[in-house]
Amino acid sequence: MKVRVQEADFDVGALQRELLSGDATHGAVATFTGYVRNSNDGGRVEGLTLEHYPGMTERSIGSIVEEAQARWPLLAAGIVHRVGPLRPGEQIVWVGVSASHREAAFAACEFVMDYLKTRAPFWKKETGPDGSRWVDARQSDTERAGRWQSR
Repeated sequence: MKVRVQEADFDVGALQRELLSGDATHGAVATFTGYVRNSNDGGRVEGLTLEHYPGMTERSIGSIVEEAQARWPLLAAGIVHRVGPLRPGEQIVWVGVSASHREAAFAACEFVMDYLKTRAPFWKKETGPDGSRWVDARQSDTERAGRWQSR
């Protein structure tokens, strides 16, 4: 498992090659790449700044991945989450998981992303034409993550 929280952009292809590391037992890889949108809640977004607590954030993300590994037979997992100032269209997060079969890979990737949105300690500030504002957690993200509690 590799967890990185960084300011630098990332190469999705390189991350997937690193995830597989030449191992032929990986029959399925599921990945998710998230990007900064240029709008949110009906308003224009010109920039997004993500803040975190170094160390604490990585441990929190590591716990999410460990929970996914306990639920599904994963062979590898990796997460890269950017922090600092970002512009619309830039990559913000990458989640990759591999397993012998697609069902586990798809489910685990979705689980990790749902829990990143609700459990990882990141704070988002959007900047737009009317100034900046802190972004509150979305109820829809909490509801979506809640579906994993009954499984």
